[in-house]
Amino acid sequence: MASAPDPYQDAPNPDKLALKRVGEAVRRRLDADPGAHRIPTDRAEIYGIQNFLSPAECQRMIDLIDSVARPSTLYDHGYTEEYRTSYSGDVDRSDSFVRMIERRIDDCLGMKPEFGETVQGQRYRVGQQFREHNDWFWTKGGYWEGEAERGGQRSWTTMVYLNEVEEGGTTDFTRIGLSVPPQPGVLLVWNNALPDGTPNPDTLHAGTPVIKGVKYVITKWYRTRRWG
Repeated sequence: MASAPDPYQDAPNPDKLALKRVGEAVRRRLDADPGAHRIPTDRAEIYGIQNFLSPAECQRMIDLIDSVARPSTLYDHGYTEEYRTSYSGDVDRSDSFVRMIERRIDDCLGMKPEFGETVQGQRYRVGQQFREHNDWFWTKGGYWEGEAERGGQRSWTTMVYLNEVEEGGTTDFTRIGLSVPPQPGVLLVWNNALPDGTPNPDTLHAGTPVIKGVKYVITKWYRTRRWG
């Protein structure tokens, strides 16, 4: 099946070489990790790792999320309020527990800590969702100038599921036809670019509505340059 038209094709890509270089390095790292399972698709580089966090670590992170959660925001303010209805918040990266989890994610990907954004916790209650979106930045967007100065394009995304959800709350890569159910402690990782360093439109994904229960995840994004 052919890919959908690329919305990035007419936008400048100043970080293309960096995205290619980082993509190659992390890909080698994950392909050599016996615990990393690559999802069988040729349209995006997506990996899953079981038992990345223990049940106790998941619960501790859930407690931290509840302490910082607030209505989630969007980079593109053209979206309606219904586009992302979850609650989220950046956890305190000065906390020793948070630093430990961040170092574990850094080591898994082989990324330098200074390239990673602060871990963001997200909570979805019944009916809450995050509609289709890409994690990479559209460089024609009004927000890009500021993001270019504080780290540039997003390269890899990491997400850890923290709890079981009774129904709903899957992560759906809608162009690929992949639906990932929440599984406590599982780390999901994907490259936001193609091997040549072009942002990949097929990483379009959605956090589907929770139908029953509540969903907790943490997300950490990496940039092509020092973040901050």
